[in-house]
Amino acid sequence: MNTMKTWLSALAASKKPLPLLSFPSAQLLGATVYQFTHSAELQAEGIVRVAQRTDAAAAVCMMDLSVEAEAFGCEILAEENEVPTVTGILISDEDEAEALSVPQVGTARTGMYIEAARMAKARISDRPVLAGIIGPFSLAGRLMDVSEALVNCIADEDFVHAALGKTTAFLKEYAKAYKAAGVDGLVMAEPLAGLLSPALETEFSAPYVKEIIDAVQDENFIVIYHNCGPNTPLMTESLYANGAAAYHFGDAVSLSDILAKMPSDRPVCGNISPTAEFLSGTPDSMKNAVRTLKEQCAGYPNFVLSSGCDIPPAAKWENIDAFFAAAKE
Repeated sequence: MNTMKTWLSALAASKKPLPLLSFPSAQLLGATVYQFTHSAELQAEGIVRVAQRTDAAAAVCMMDLSVEAEAFGCEILAEENEVPTVTGILISDEDEAEALSVPQVGTARTGMYIEAARMAKARISDRPVLAGIIGPFSLAGRLMDVSEALVNCIADEDFVHAALGKTTAFLKEYAKAYKAAGVDGLVMAEPLAGLLSPALETEFSAPYVKEIIDAVQDENFIVIYHNCGPNTPLMTESLYANGAAAYHFGDAVSLSDILAKMPSDRPVCGNISPTAEFLSGTPDSMKNAVRTLKEQCAGYPNFVLSSGCDIPPAAKWENIDAFFAAAKE
């Protein structure tokens, strides 16, 4: 029987790209981003449409990193054609973090996102379906404000750890709910940790990430760790130790530098620029960017072509199509 472990071992050799491609499917359906982020049916249909149109190695569900913070009680700014964002501060000190209730999975829009993933998985049988969740430190940053989270790692360590206890407890259950829904794995986005020093990442992100991965990952369910922060080349040893099945990096770094530091037994995915190429490029510039990256990373058997981060909703489909065409060359 084929398992996700088997699929993973063949991923790099398959030469199929694995972009974080979800929100541009709204264009294919004539829907707004707001409608997409509030409808399980639209999301599932969008994920299916992308799978029908592209030869991606896996189908990736919506990467909306406001969902978990909203479940905790954060206010969300949801505009018609932008991915929702968190506004304001929910907790401002350790006492408030300790008093914070861990929400039930299903609160706010979390149940809808799980249902969208379940519906997509029921309709896609030719490739794995991967859901998306935020990482524990990145979620803590949304609860206390991103800049405050970075400062508090030095100024108020107990506050940050208290918040991380709550975010990790919720994310473990959220990940388990996706697993129970039948999807094949998760992409965990932990970009805020990529702004920390290696020592601070080791303290405030790594153990919490590992706790979530250990709670759900097995032969049939994988976690792909995503970090688009600029400091990731300095923390590859810690990132590898979190036990993720594969890794995904952003365009703020040289992917070949990352590959040189990461062991070859895990796929490393990246990192065509979502804004410079998918959003603002041309088919020709996209093909050149893909060719250049493939040449730079050709010596690494665990290289998997991907976008550098989640592809923006307004990305041009002519550029997305050019990405897949160049991947086949």
